[in-house]
Amino acid sequence: MGIKDTLDTLLTTVRLLLASSDRHTLRLGTAGLALLVFARYTLGGKKKGSGKGRLLSDPRTIARPLEGDGHEFDEWDFVIVGGGTAGCVLAARLSEDPKLRVLLIEDGGSGKTVLESRVPSGYSKLFRSKYDYHFYTEPQPHAGNRKTFWPRARMLGGCSSINAQMAQYGAPSDFDEWAQIIGDDSWSWKSLNKYFRKFENFKPDPKYPHIDALQRGTSGPVTVGYHSHTYPGAPLFVQAAMAAGIPYSGDFGLETSLKGTNMICIERVSTESAYLTDEVLARPNLRVLTRARVTRILFDREVDGAPCATGVEFVRLAEPRGRKWRVKARKEVILSAGAVHSPQILMLSGVGPAEHLAQHKIALVHDLPGVGQNLVDHAAFYVRFGDKMKAGLSFSQPYNIPTAVKFVASTVQYLVTGTGRLATNVGEAVAFIRSNDPALFPESEWPAPIEDANSGPESPDIELILIPVPLAHNKYCTIKRGLEGYTIIVTNLRPTSAGSIRLKNSDPFDAPLIDPNYLATQHDVDVHVRGARLAYKIAHTAPLTQMTDTANTDRILDNHFKDLSDAELAQVVRERVETLYHPACTCRMAPREQGGVVDKDMRVYGVKGLRVCDASAFPRLVSGHTAGAVIASAEKLADEIKAEYRSSKA
Repeated sequence: MGIKDTLDTLLTTVRLLLASSDRHTLRLGTAGLALLVFARYTLGGKKKGSGKGRLLSDPRTIARPLEGDGHEFDEWDFVIVGGGTAGCVLAARLSEDPKLRVLLIEDGGSGKTVLESRVPSGYSKLFRSKYDYHFYTEPQPHAGNRKTFWPRARMLGGCSSINAQMAQYGAPSDFDEWAQIIGDDSWSWKSLNKYFRKFENFKPDPKYPHIDALQRGTSGPVTVGYHSHTYPGAPLFVQAAMAAGIPYSGDFGLETSLKGTNMICIERVSTESAYLTDEVLARPNLRVLTRARVTRILFDREVDGAPCATGVEFVRLAEPRGRKWRVKARKEVILSAGAVHSPQILMLSGVGPAEHLAQHKIALVHDLPGVGQNLVDHAAFYVRFGDKMKAGLSFSQPYNIPTAVKFVASTVQYLVTGTGRLATNVGEAVAFIRSNDPALFPESEWPAPIEDANSGPESPDIELILIPVPLAHNKYCTIKRGLEGYTIIVTNLRPTSAGSIRLKNSDPFDAPLIDPNYLATQHDVDVHVRGARLAYKIAHTAPLTQMTDTANTDRILDNHFKDLSDAELAQVVRERVETLYHPACTCRMAPREQGGVVDKDMRVYGVKGLRVCDASAFPRLVSGHTAGAVIASAEKLADEIKAEYRSSKA
């Protein structure tokens, strides 16, 4: 049976099965049929690269239970804590040396067969699922005193398995700023650029000839390319942005094209699927343990007068309050658990602010005040409009027979052909701008100056992202059911507000206290107000006016923004600001006296045998999406570690 016949049969089945069903049955039936389709096309046979059978969930083959005197360990050269965006890279690259035994420990499982992760537009359906930690922030005093939902991935690949797959890495001056902060030119754009190209496997598309493939990596494990579906609103947004005064950018990945508007370069590839292939998992010197939570790092001796990390203690999630297990790291422990968990694990292990650890009766290993401080995030404000073209993804939350049929048909189309509306990454078109650009914000209209928080004269501090759904304002930012619309996300790329990660208690199974301290500075509020005004202008500029439905009076739409004063709009921003899922800097790479936690080699200050490699180690938040910088950092660290231990043997 061909693809068309399969689609026709399935759609006929849907109509017959659901024609007389109530709404509850409709939803269950639609979800069930989509799941059966998924099983038929993705699980019917052994898929190349699934690798699931080579992942371990039973620690008995790689660790010893903490029983009796507790002094026996299974030994590894490197123990990597966290199989997220950085951890998978480090495990694959370090184990390239057959003389190095590498153990990767991950709290979640594999994401390779998770439908919502594999389908580019499905990632938000993983929020509040078993693949997410269900985090919420502390009440935000400058943002309506609200607790905001903070999704963090709980699976191999980390947030690279549930992100929007946007390959925009930040401005070169962002990394030059890193080098200046840490005092090491190896972190500058000129030096770090080779690691971005090392992980890239760029796939050119004849529809986008402006991309210079010679300036992209072509042999790396991470496929970078354009999606197979174009939301009709995306080219309209780009043209309207240009008409509003934003220049066209050929390639956001180049030094000469940092600002402007373009279709974004994306394709779903997590670091698990890219780096932990079947061939890598088959290496005899690599083991990946899943569904195990590291509860603390072990320090049991001193080297040159400093505590030395010698291993980790963990528990199986199948028995979280059961026995503890330990493994030994002959060379180093590398913490790659992310901007929330890396500082939490350090503090649970006795490394952090002494006074804070004493409050929770945690034995002090080393007083390091910067741990958990300097938390920054890309704050997002959603501006919503009606869609006259009805070309978006509102049907992905079916509410009647036609939307159920459309959803099932689109699911089948993507799984069989890799095309259709579900092939979108949701954020197809973007614009990067500066909040102090006089061409966009002339002094005659914006007399009050705004602080320049950018890393350089060409780097942006606002990103506008077009997405083909109307996001409802609630604690989960879900799609408004039954409304045809779209959203322009206004993102503050260079916030000056900073918060913290603190322990709630000494229980590793309790979430820490997350306080991003959104909008604590007037600068951050002003950036969002300017971005929201520009988003409104673009939505009402031709040719995007072909899509913007000004007649729709649904209460969640923002057609009234034109009637608000800046002060009134600032209040709306405070009531609605959310996360764009890019927390960073909580184990900052910076001089210790400036709140740093790790040095230029990502080694934790004051202890031996311990490094941190993930977004928590960023010296400053980049003006792009964070996954690329995390992968490049991990590639760099892996090269340097292998070189270091090779030279020590020479």
